[in-house]
Parts: sequence; structure tokens; C-alpha cells
Amino acid sequence: MIDYQGIGTSDHAVGATNWQGAYDATQYLISMGHKRIGFITGRIEIRAATDRLNGYYAALTDRGITVDPTLIYHGDFMRTQGFAGANTLLALSHPPTAIFASNDEMAFGVIEAIRECGLHIPEDISVIGFDDIPRAAVVYPSLTTVRQPLAQMGREGTHILLKLIDCPTLPVEQKVLPTELVVRQSCQAPKSP
Repeated sequence: MIDYQGIGTSDHAVGATNWQGAYDATQYLISMGHKRIGFITGRIEIRAATDRLNGYYAALTDRGITVDPTLIYHGDFMRTQGFAGANTLLALSHPPTAIFASNDEMAFGVIEAIRECGLHIPEDISVIGFDDIPRAAVVYPSLTTVRQPLAQMGREGTHILLKLIDCPTLPVEQKVLPTELVVRQSCQAPKSP
């Protein structure tokens, strides 16, 4: 019920604006001058992951930037895939100047991989995540991320469940809550070539 899975179906659901959040994050990186933006997806069979990938695509397309498939790494929302994805992207002959991970856990893996390569965030490469879990504010450098209103999503989901207990034939309720870009210290303009 929580995190968008049922939106667009006949199921009760509470979600967030995943497409818009990814679009906004990608536009933010583009506005700083990034054109080679790596993207690490979540499990693509999950609607939120697909929406985030599509938001990334749309932001690039709207700014006239050709989508480079070598800059997309298919992950699974786990930190280890953030690490593996970053290593794959950094090994490219023309690596990205920024990496957008589909969630904060993978972004932490990205940060770890970047450090192991001897690079610095954000001086050498920018990193952005999605979710705004508590650790995002205290990791160094603090992570720029897209905030999902997780507590509000939980409250809304609980409210729907309680109503379903009282009335199992309750008409389907679907709520989509707004995301918000939280700018911290992990992004800056790319270095000049």
C-alpha cells in the first residue's frame, strides 16, 4: 500500500511523486552544468524505480541532452549495487561528472566507491540520492537528496487501513504526496575540462 505500487491500479495506495522528484534532481544537476549524469536504478520491476528512471530521462531530454545508455546502471536499491554501479560508471573512458542513485542507500555505496577511487565529493564528482533517510543529513559530505514524506505516507497508509477495517468495501483511495529536493553538500558544478 505504501510507496506508489498501487497507483494506477485498483488497489489502495499511498505514494510520492517519484517521477517529478527524479526530474527535479536531474534538472538541478543540469543547472549546475552537469551533462554526463550517471543514473543507478532501483529494481526496475518496481513502479517507483521505473518512475524515477523516466523522470531522469525526461529531464535530460527536455534540456536537449542525449541519453547515453552507458551512464545507466541497473541496481536493486541495495548499498552494494550503489557501490558496484559507481565502480562501473567510474571505469568508463568518459565517466560521469555526477551520479544520481535511485535511493539513499545506493548513494552511500556510491560515496564509498568514489572514496576508494581516491576521488572527492563534490570536488571531483557530485552525488545525489532519493528518500532523505536520516543518515543522509549526517554522512560526509551531507547528501543532496529527494525527500519523500515517509512519515506522512505512513500516517496516510495507516488511516486507510483503519478505514478498511471498519468498512471492507471502502472505495479505493490513492494518495500521491509531493517530493522535495533537499540541497546539501554533495553537489557542485563540474570541473572545467
